[in-house]
Amino acid sequence: MIRQTERLRAVLVDGERAVRRFDEAATHYLLTYQSKPTIVTESHLLDAVMPDIGHLGLHQVHDGTLAPFIRRRLAQGRSHKTVNLSLGVVRRILNLAARHWRDENGNTWLTHAPAITMLPLVGHQREPRPITWSEQRELMPRLPAHLARMALFVLNTGVRDDVVCNLRWAWEIQVPELGISLFEVPREHVKGRRRPRVVVCNSVAQQVIESVRGMHEDYVFVYRRERVKNLALPAQMPYRPVQMMSNTAWQRARREAGLGDLHVHDLRHTVGMRLRECGVPESTVADLLWHSTRSMTQHYSVAQIVELHAALEKIREDSGRWNKSLATLRREHEERQREGRGGKVPEKSPAQRQTG
Repeated sequence: MIRQTERLRAVLVDGERAVRRFDEAATHYLLTYQSKPTIVTESHLLDAVMPDIGHLGLHQVHDGTLAPFIRRRLAQGRSHKTVNLSLGVVRRILNLAARHWRDENGNTWLTHAPAITMLPLVGHQREPRPITWSEQRELMPRLPAHLARMALFVLNTGVRDDVVCNLRWAWEIQVPELGISLFEVPREHVKGRRRPRVVVCNSVAQQVIESVRGMHEDYVFVYRRERVKNLALPAQMPYRPVQMMSNTAWQRARREAGLGDLHVHDLRHTVGMRLRECGVPESTVADLLWHSTRSMTQHYSVAQIVELHAALEKIREDSGRWNKSLATLRREHEERQREGRGGKVPEKSPAQRQTG
């Protein structure tokens, strides 16, 4: 009690800096930046680290006190990149506390921010894993119908899976000249939230859209559990939005197809690879995959939509090209070595097979 009284006197009478806990600073950060596009993600990242440092004073947060958090997350199988995301939010809060946030006496919340050491990424990052056409043919029949439709839509548009899950009929704009639809996605559903973006449908994606039209009033891609008996009776539940594509059904399908830890996001990498194989210019690929570039215009023109549609039409079916990434070639090489066939003559390319 005496120590607490002396500390309180030092703050109130002498104007010394009050000791603030990290959980107080984290709460202040979330409230101050609640309109930030990534604030929900950052709140989850803070949830992960809070059991280890939430009760500590700001001056007690450093590499040493963060070490148990790092060990625990790595033991749980989290990647270096995921751990670094949490460390980055911690570092941001400490910097703000040392430089910008001040108490009623004008003192910063923290005397100085410690240097937070990030985990190395080189050698610890998962490589993108685009799939071949043959792997696609193995995967699709093993997915439930609603996930197969969504996966096929991604493979023909290149959009992120969270956009597919949130796609609304209210965003649809029909283009009679091309006989297709496009969807204008509000910036709230675009990574970075800088401006609205457009999803252009090629003929395959359009067929997917037409197959689900009328299922739900608001959402394009929906799911319901169908009856396995008494099929003549109405369904027991209404259609509802799909929360995420990477669920147990996805994981079971990729395992049965022999595709290891294939991520839904790898379908997006597949689109990028196929577009480049077809000779689509980098600027067009960037527009389709919503990459930020200096040349990107703020408004889409009809001519640009025609260009994007023509590019996507090139990847609607197997063109007979190799469609293999370097990672795929490496995996096949390692498999041949394991099977004792390292000296086997490489398979002919599609062009070589056609010429004899």
